[in-house]
Amino acid sequence: MVGIKDVARMAGVSAATASRALTGSGPVAPSTRARIQEAVAALGYVPDAAASSLASGRTRNIGLVTPSVHRWFFAAVLEGAADELVRRRYDLTLYDVGQDHDRRSAVLTDLLPRRRLDALVTLSFRLSPFELDGLARLGRPVVVVGGRLPSGEALPEWFTAVQVDDARAARMATGHLIELGHRQIAYMGRVADDIEFQVSTERTRGFLDALAAAGLRTPADWMLPADFTMGDAYHRARALLADPERRPTAVLCISDEMAMGTLLAAQSLGLRVPEDVSVMGLDGHPDAARLGISTVDQTPVDQGRRAVRLALGALDGTPHPPRILHHLALQPRASTAPP
Repeated sequence: MVGIKDVARMAGVSAATASRALTGSGPVAPSTRARIQEAVAALGYVPDAAASSLASGRTRNIGLVTPSVHRWFFAAVLEGAADELVRRRYDLTLYDVGQDHDRRSAVLTDLLPRRRLDALVTLSFRLSPFELDGLARLGRPVVVVGGRLPSGEALPEWFTAVQVDDARAARMATGHLIELGHRQIAYMGRVADDIEFQVSTERTRGFLDALAAAGLRTPADWMLPADFTMGDAYHRARALLADPERRPTAVLCISDEMAMGTLLAAQSLGLRVPEDVSVMGLDGHPDAARLGISTVDQTPVDQGRRAVRLALGALDGTPHPPRILHHLALQPRASTAPP
């Protein structure tokens, strides 16, 4: 049976160095690590998980808590995180807590402390002080992707937030339409009780700020509600665009899925996009690219990868700021043009 000493002998290093390289428990030069990995592959060596955990103090297991695995954004972040973990030879423990606060509380205060995790990634939660206290007791790095943070408080050293400036994303999208010459812009994205995620609140603020900076206003009845789904957007957009005497020249939707519904609604009314109406989305959904919908891409797959890299970096003592703004990219496509 192949052991760690065999790997070390083939790589020309000590058994301790081979162990550090394979468990991530200490610094190893990249060239040395590469030789050790080549020896592992050549010999077919498979480390004993229990022994490795005992030696390194790590389980090579990262927890991820999400409100859903069915919505596109959360699934995309999960895809990126899972891909990065596989590359780093780490396991993933997934908790889908839904929108039930009791279920979420049970995961954060009961299940997580009973699991042996090296670090934790959470997606789009508004963490309460009580929940932060519970995460502190884990004694592990925590990386939060999106969601709201406690205002006016210094974040603990074990905590990192990867966030998108949603107001800026909406300003970028609105600015694109204004630069094209649009002055009659409808908005699909108001959520009445946007308490948990604040995406609608921040993107609405960005839209209104961009209009005000250009000296523009949008009629109140063109500020449409949203539920982030294609179906609801389709019906609302049909009603909005049906009157040829009072039709906006552009519609900004605060998600690409709603932009897809708006595109379909316009086409069902015999309207040409973008000749008769421009349609703009936000987020970077892959289907938006396939349909030629202009958007501001927040690259959620990259957010998942980045969260894992930050979590593993924290385990190795790599310093990083407590708040990190993820990049945004304007993607003009075929669905927007001058009016």
